[in-house]
Amino acid sequence: MDRNTFGRLCRLLKDRCGLVDKKFVTVEEQVAMFLVVLSHHQKTRVVGFSFTRSSQTVSRYMHVVLYVVLKLHEVLLVKPEPVDENCTNARWKWFKGCLGALDGTYIYVRVPTTDLPRYHNRKGQITTNTLVVCDRRLRFVYVFPGWEGSAGDSRILRDALSRPHGLKVPKGQYYLCDNGYANSDGFMTPYKGVRYHLKEWGPACEAPQTPVELFDMRHTKARNIIERAFAVMKMRWGIPRSARFYPIDVQTSLIIACFLLHNFIRGQMEVDPLEVQIDSQGDDGSQSDADDDGVAFIQSIEPTTAWSKKRDDLAAEMWLDFNT
Repeated sequence: MDRNTFGRLCRLLKDRCGLVDKKFVTVEEQVAMFLVVLSHHQKTRVVGFSFTRSSQTVSRYMHVVLYVVLKLHEVLLVKPEPVDENCTNARWKWFKGCLGALDGTYIYVRVPTTDLPRYHNRKGQITTNTLVVCDRRLRFVYVFPGWEGSAGDSRILRDALSRPHGLKVPKGQYYLCDNGYANSDGFMTPYKGVRYHLKEWGPACEAPQTPVELFDMRHTKARNIIERAFAVMKMRWGIPRSARFYPIDVQTSLIIACFLLHNFIRGQMEVDPLEVQIDSQGDDGSQSDADDDGVAFIQSIEPTTAWSKKRDDLAAEMWLDFNT
């Protein structure tokens, strides 16, 4: 983040969360130490040497700032806007009512030896499987860390939907997700066993040949927004890229803080330098309950015939437009 963004963050933590200057450590220094821990994943001893503070001081203020950042979750997590009928964006105009994209990501953690089997993921790494939802502007809508790396994506999504303050998807709207989830009301997946690495206007062998191939290609282009969001967030913070020497509950809180501060930075800086860096490398491209009255939300992820027909109709509409 730039200097102005850092100043606004300190002011927000003062005004909204009650963070105050101490006798020897100002708010700015407290926040700076916390950000160094997040971005460079340095040990408290190293951070203390850089700031001429004891390891105890760094550790104490890291936990203080972490606590107040987590209190901002209702402010920093965005409420997504569905794609409307007037959308002209080539990537999103076909997905009316879409709120964004959803996926899970593995984040390295350090756990006691007795818990290692539960945190082994399918790649043999010790991770937590974090469910993340983002909107079309690479801002995070919902973050659900803490599940073991061995847990399946669908199981985590079911848990998120069943929680009182969990993921809320209004009926008639939906998120794009991959085949790790069921194609059900509120969650649209691509067709299984269909190629999607295609070019809309490429040679005959690379262009879509059927409605489902065209649908999968456009679905993947739009859903890729969640992969871009993961890339930007993990490039910005060092904490999600390696395991931490903290209890698992503190590690989970640090993961949430990384997502929250990512949203804050994207809201304050007109140009995100990390997104520009990804583009130059050729990369392809908790909601508040205040407005929930009278809105029906999706409670399950069971596949239905009606939702499968909705996907088929959308694929047929795309194919008809593609050939006219």
